Amino acid sequence: MSARRGLAVSSASVRVGFQFRTQHSHSLDPLSRFRALAEATHVKPRTLITGSFGQLGRGLGSMLRYMYGEQYVFMTDIVRVDRNNPDAVNYSFLDVTNEKAIEEMVVNNNIDTLVHFSALLSAVGENNVPLAIEVNANASNKILEVARKHRLKVFIPSTIGAFGPTTPLDLTPDITIQRPRTIYGVTKVYNELLGEYYAERFGVDFRCLRFPGIISATKPGGGTTDYAIQIFYDALIHGEHKCYLEPNTRLPMMYDTDCMASIVFFLAAPQEQLSMRTYNVTGFSFTPDEIAAAIRKVMPDFKITYENICPIRQKIANSWPKALDDTNARRDWGWHNDFDLDSTVNIMFALLQAQMHPQEHTFAKLP
Repeated sequence: MSARRGLAVSSASVRVGFQFRTQHSHSLDPLSRFRALAEATHVKPRTLITGSFGQLGRGLGSMLRYMYGEQYVFMTDIVRVDRNNPDAVNYSFLDVTNEKAIEEMVVNNNIDTLVHFSALLSAVGENNVPLAIEVNANASNKILEVARKHRLKVFIPSTIGAFGPTTPLDLTPDITIQRPRTIYGVTKVYNELLGEYYAERFGVDFRCLRFPGIISATKPGGGTTDYAIQIFYDALIHGEHKCYLEPNTRLPMMYDTDCMASIVFFLAAPQEQLSMRTYNVTGFSFTPDEIAAAIRKVMPDFKITYENICPIRQKIANSWPKALDDTNARRDWGWHNDFDLDSTVNIMFALLQAQMHPQEHTFAKLP
């Protein structure tokens, strides 16, 4: 899919653009809101993405290239990428624990927006705490220092993992007791507070969203909510899924395209419209039983079993919110989700079937 070329308009139009609430169904044109924002953007951001070959990085990179053009998006990670990979545009190796290397990337490519996705997820982090501290906390120190020196806008995502067992778990608000019990959550709270400190102390334009579980057509990467991705692969390959969480474990989730929308619209919002630096965003909540029921609407013979409950993941899930309150994001900068559970199930099956049988499908990669 070719990249959009953004149009120059007034700052007032930008303000209208990012508040734009599409009246078109996502089933008709899921990209209309992104095009509207790109066309209302006066200065195209030059964005550096760390951890760009993780679940979120590839999606955001694709979306930003679609909106602004590939020359404005710089992908970095520590993995070797095939030169024919469509996501390997402007790709460079970058060790996020090396502040000098980060600074060189920023200066050499005239970066003005830094999106820091590099992190060890919840279950993976519990198996290597020292590395989780190095990547999830110490690297963020370096990212924020580079942002301070070069006056960058910086986005570092947070998570429902930033909450803990003493948090109010139903409609969890933006500001509440957190006290997480995983190293992933602890480092994310650290990122939130350090970023807010840099914003207040040094004027860094720090922005952070607390994400629920993200459902996308990429293979799971070790998170507690990843069953909600694996279940689609298992449905298509095996016709059944062996769930590691108990059937009534309710967690908030969001479809990938909505996640990308939350990031790009949040980054486009003028600072004066933000009442805080860290916001909750969410799509919908469900249990394993409920997503299995939604899958059966498409695949009636699908089965789910609960013979292999993972005690570590179950303990983590029990400490996380059942639903997030994202009222402030909806009010301040116009956040809204387009996808619900049923529409997510439909698009996931379509995308995974296209992955498995590409010769039978011709629709575009961006859903």
